[in-house]
Amino acid sequence: QLQLVESGGGLVQPGGPLRLSCAVSGLRLDYYNIGWFRQAPGKEREGSSCITRSGGSTNYADSVKGRFTVSRDNARRAVYLQIDSLKPEDTAIYYCAPVPTVQAMCSMSTPSSWYSWGQGTQVTVSS
Repeated sequence: QLQLVESGGGLVQPGGPLRLSCAVSGLRLDYYNIGWFRQAPGKEREGSSCITRSGGSTNYADSVKGRFTVSRDNARRAVYLQIDSLKPEDTAIYYCAPVPTVQAMCSMSTPSSWYSWGQGTQVTVSS
C-alpha cells in the first residue's frame, strides 16, 4: 500500500521561500504521478500542482504559476514542492497524493480514488 508523508512546513514570513517534501514508503514512487494539494482554513482542499511519474511533465494551478515548482527524485523516493514569494493566502495544510493521468497530463483535480490522505504539513505565512 502506498503511503506518502509530507514534511517541511513551518512559519515563514511573507516573501520567503519554503521547500516541502513528500516521502514514499510501501511501493515504488516511480509508478505514480504525484500531486500537491492544500487546504486553507475554512476552505475546501484544492490541487496546486502535479508531476508525472518520470518527472518529465508538470502542471500548475493558475493561482500558483510562477511561484510553485514541483520536482521529484525517484531514486530518493521523494517529491518536492518549492514555494517562492510566499503570501499569507498560501497558509494551509499541504498534502501530497497520487493523481491520475488525464489526456497525457497529470491531473491535480482530485487524488487517485483509492488513496487515503496523510497528515499533511502546515505552512503558515505571517510576519
